[in-house]
Amino acid sequence: MELVVGASEATMRSLLSKLGRLLSDEYTLIRGVGVDLQYINDELTTMQSFLRANDGTHGCLMKDWMKQIRDITYDIEDCIDDSGKRIRGLRTSMCCYCLVNGVYEILTAGPRRDIATRLSALKMRAQEISERRDRYGVVNPAEAGAGAARFDVADNQAPGRLQLVTTREPVGVEDLMKEPHKRVTCIVGFGGVGKTAIATALYRTYGEEFSHRAMVTVSQSTDLEAILRIIRDQIKPRTSNHEQQDSSEKKKSLVRRGSSAVMDAIRCRSGSSEQRREIDDLKDDILKHLKRNRYLVLIDDVWSASLLDSIINALPVEEKSIIIVTTRFHDVATAQREADTRKVHRLVEEKSKKLFMQAYNESTSKRKEESSTQATSETEGLFPEEVWKICGGLPLAIITMAGRVACNPGKLHTYWRDVCESIFPEAAANAVVEEITQLTQEQVSRIVSDCYNDMPAEIQTCSLHLSIFPKGYRISRKRLTRRWIAEGIICEKDGLGVDVIAETYFNHLIRRKIIQPVEHNGNGKVKKCVVHDMVLELIVRKASEENFITVVGGNWFMQLPSTKVRRLSIQDSDSKHAKDTEKMNLSHVRSLTIFGSLKKQLPPHSFKFGIVQVLDLEGCKDFKQRHITEICEMCLLKYLSLRKTDTKQLPDNIRKLKSLETLDIRDTEVIELPKAVCQLELLVNILGGDKSTRKALRLPGELTKKMKALQILSGIEIVEGSSELRHLTKLKKLAIYKLETMLKDGSLEALRTSIEYLGGCSLQTLIIDDESSNFVKSLDGLSSPPRFLVALELSGKMINLPKWIKELDVLSKLTLPLTALRTDNLQDLSKLEALFSLTFCFRAKQQDWQTLAIIAENKLYSSGEIMVLDGGFKSLKLLCLSGPLLPLLSFSSKAMPELERLEIRYSMLEGILGAENLAKLKELHLTSNDKKEEDLMTKEIASELGKLRKVDGTSPRIILHQQPISMKSNSG
Repeated sequence: MELVVGASEATMRSLLSKLGRLLSDEYTLIRGVGVDLQYINDELTTMQSFLRANDGTHGCLMKDWMKQIRDITYDIEDCIDDSGKRIRGLRTSMCCYCLVNGVYEILTAGPRRDIATRLSALKMRAQEISERRDRYGVVNPAEAGAGAARFDVADNQAPGRLQLVTTREPVGVEDLMKEPHKRVTCIVGFGGVGKTAIATALYRTYGEEFSHRAMVTVSQSTDLEAILRIIRDQIKPRTSNHEQQDSSEKKKSLVRRGSSAVMDAIRCRSGSSEQRREIDDLKDDILKHLKRNRYLVLIDDVWSASLLDSIINALPVEEKSIIIVTTRFHDVATAQREADTRKVHRLVEEKSKKLFMQAYNESTSKRKEESSTQATSETEGLFPEEVWKICGGLPLAIITMAGRVACNPGKLHTYWRDVCESIFPEAAANAVVEEITQLTQEQVSRIVSDCYNDMPAEIQTCSLHLSIFPKGYRISRKRLTRRWIAEGIICEKDGLGVDVIAETYFNHLIRRKIIQPVEHNGNGKVKKCVVHDMVLELIVRKASEENFITVVGGNWFMQLPSTKVRRLSIQDSDSKHAKDTEKMNLSHVRSLTIFGSLKKQLPPHSFKFGIVQVLDLEGCKDFKQRHITEICEMCLLKYLSLRKTDTKQLPDNIRKLKSLETLDIRDTEVIELPKAVCQLELLVNILGGDKSTRKALRLPGELTKKMKALQILSGIEIVEGSSELRHLTKLKKLAIYKLETMLKDGSLEALRTSIEYLGGCSLQTLIIDDESSNFVKSLDGLSSPPRFLVALELSGKMINLPKWIKELDVLSKLTLPLTALRTDNLQDLSKLEALFSLTFCFRAKQQDWQTLAIIAENKLYSSGEIMVLDGGFKSLKLLCLSGPLLPLLSFSSKAMPELERLEIRYSMLEGILGAENLAKLKELHLTSNDKKEEDLMTKEIASELGKLRKVDGTSPRIILHQQPISMKSNSG
């Protein structure tokens, strides 16, 4: 029930905001609807109060009435948004008002009459819903003495930072973690028993030994083509869009040169034969990249033995290559006759308790710095043993229950015993514990579902958006939270902005173990997360029941919706699912997300949706310029992501997207924004350029003066006319990837004063990549430092750092050029008490003599070695060094006391001394860019480091990378 409350109230909150604007806006020009609008507004306000009071304890009558509220709320919002498209208010001077108004009324007479009729009908429906509640005796929860517990943001302001090294090894399965020696290793076991965790740990532990790696989730899918494409895309080196275009042109040229007979034969092929051809092409491509190369492929959650055979047969037989398979079904595992089959069993009681305590301590709002033994001893006695014993030794149930307990502090033993009995009402809690090993899959799902239903309504509503993404998909935190905001399900609360509230909700889902972090960025915050299969299955089912999201394709077999589709997610489906999409009523779609190919999954002209507010096409293939033309007709669009598509330019018609708040065109061929973008005055986020190649996006000069709502301006190039940014007083992030080489002194001065001014406003993240280095050096002259900076990146040839850097009290992430790596600079930076990650990187396209000369000078200045002295760096957990030549690195006895991860990438490394002094070091990554020297130098250094023992007697994990790793995953 509470799920319906959260989803309905979020939608109603958005609608009431629109109604408030309409009652005082241009729609009063529609004669006769003002009274109806006021009545609808008042009635829905009362309904919203009713929703807030509901605590989810009512029966079927309440549930049905709640659905009626939800449906009419959607329909009213559809009507209002459709009105916004069809009728525009007058925007003219009073002197010609009478003439223009007369023409306006004549031209809009039909639409106005239609809208008035629809609003009148909706008013009648609202009346009937209100009367029906009284007629059938739906009790007001306030009269019943009930009251719903609301999510208190202040009490749940858990730190956004988790442990930097989050790769926790599975508990109690040491015998299953031995290195695979056969070509195929099958891990089989009960749903939720930890198969994927074990397989992922193996993939992570031994993956660095292989030059090619891929991971794919299969589940109930039978689409071999989609599976092979995912594998191919991971093992295939990244190519630029230009290369893809050249390849495409070559193919077109070959087709044009073909005989007419061949062309006729191609046109006559059936869909199945075309699919076989595409599968053959994928197999050939995979063979080309994997032949004579060692590879590691993880195939997760396989349901069909025949499909597994097809996947394995598509991979070449190469010596010492490994395929890891996970499956719930013993028959699938044993079908691979020569495979190493490893069966996963439930955890024994001791291991269950250990895992529970581990997960509980991770989820408590106050992080414990003590050892796990101390933390466990402190938490024992807070809850009865039944809490983890009823989980049947299954890791998924254990960690989910641990998240629930951690998010409900202060509950008594009797409360948790009641919870255990409510989950298994057919038996007392003690009886369930005695039969712990007999839990069925359905009972495990019951535990997970009960923990999920315990979450506050607004958190459940946010979690429903997880069903948009395919099974096994790595979900970006920022992508998810921006979508929450765009759909209006996040609102300001307790004086905090929507971005802060969204982050709080995201962190709560992590604490609840509904989502699991898999990647962190340089400031220690979660960058990407995944959802466990069984949890996602539960969320998809709930989203479908509430008509919140409709999923087509992917790993789910779902019936076509019988009602209007409100949010649609198309997950890399085939032509069959495209036909299913054609049968749906898509005129009410507000959110559209597509994975895979647009060509195969959408009918022609499918982008002609009337009221879409969120359009997410990140990574879609077969994107054409006609698509962007159709998209520009979606005048209600708030969130548009074309990231990693083949978009080449944005048309002037983009000015029609007056409601647009987020424009994401990263990793595309768009290099310049049209002047028409300046008319989009509600834009909050402009995300452009390419982070890895530093390709930048040019802005029109007028943009910085008109678009005062901007909070994020990322991936841009500063050219003449666009250096004046001081008007963007709400800007929180500014990322400059390129400075035009011919910038005049006046433009550079304007940019410098703008940064100084914005530093005193809202600026929290500043990134500047200056190839000439002149501008970054001039920043030393700032009269006042940007004190609110949380993240700073300055790329250029710098020997001395700006003096004001050591005054940045809240700075947590700092990225600098390798040329600034000196002992004295490190000493200054050690005073930054909030610094969480520090990166010295080399971004130049080639190793020019100036850089190498500065590095040599730094070495001489530091007496032949770079020394990290005692004291300072109180919060530093991540240190990354990346460059052509790294001098001898030396760590003093008490240097960097909190450092957990050290990443070093180089062509030549002179050595590392004092690594044993890094008391909390957990991982040391070594990557050589010079393949010729790798075997000799890197392995020799690793061998010496492998012998070291820290003060406490433990040793850090040393990881050698066979090929260059990207530093951006942690420091980017």
